[in-house]
Amino acid sequence: METSLLSRSKGDRVFDAVNYTFLTLVLLASLYPLVNIISSSFSSSDAVIAGRVWLLPVDPTLEGYAAVFKNKEIWRGFSNSLFYMIVGTVINVIITLMAAYPLSRPDFYGRNPLMFLFVFTMMFSGGLIPTYLVVRDLGLLDSRWAMILPGALSIWNMIITRTYFQTTIPQELLEAAQMDGSDDFTFVRKVVLPVSGPIIAVISLFYAVGHWNSFFNALLYLKSEDLFPLQLVLRKILIQNEISGEMIDAEQAAALVGLRDLLKYSLIVVAITPMLVVYPFVQKYFVKGMMIGSLKG
Repeated sequence: METSLLSRSKGDRVFDAVNYTFLTLVLLASLYPLVNIISSSFSSSDAVIAGRVWLLPVDPTLEGYAAVFKNKEIWRGFSNSLFYMIVGTVINVIITLMAAYPLSRPDFYGRNPLMFLFVFTMMFSGGLIPTYLVVRDLGLLDSRWAMILPGALSIWNMIITRTYFQTTIPQELLEAAQMDGSDDFTFVRKVVLPVSGPIIAVISLFYAVGHWNSFFNALLYLKSEDLFPLQLVLRKILIQNEISGEMIDAEQAAALVGLRDLLKYSLIVVAITPMLVVYPFVQKYFVKGMMIGSLKG
């Protein structure tokens, strides 16, 4: 290792310096907005309005979070998003595995035509209005299932999972299991699923993030505010600049403008916290799951 470092040319060292400098700048540019939002959420409303927060909290306070968690609309949106994320991800993963495994088997009759149809729908979707009409005719409008079933299968994730199965589970393993009297369901349950942890973790995170950040389907399909996800509540406050009366009391009314800005930062932190907590536990599977799944198309 030391020999390799000593033999590096001047051009290599210049390249490394430029590379490290560039990556450091990209890291700072990516990290600073997050740090600024978190610091602003813990700062006083006066400091936020005056623009005095740039790195660390100024006049630290939990005033914004107290107002956020006092609001029933936020809690309802949070619980709805949690429901859509958990139930939706479970359904997504089950359907993805059920579609990917048969398509990974070379002896599956009609595999290529089915794969063509899957890819075709990925490139040429029906569009917004036909999709809405299908959801309406299925009676899913203004129901929780409208947030889950229309996107129950991601073709891209299915292709990645299928490729993972093709490269990880050899045909000889299936033949050996069949010689021992194992049927397909037993083989999937006892062999395929135990060795598929990385790809299941990766697609679960993809689906979970998608559900947690989803708000467009809610705009289209939901009318009842009781079913609104957190992102729609967040959008209402951030874009429409609306704050319900229960989020503030009489004493805070005079500082409504400052509290409104403070609430925005606090809400953003509340909305991104679940994903920030989950990601480190799944990140270790990313390299193995994504690299193996992307070897072949």
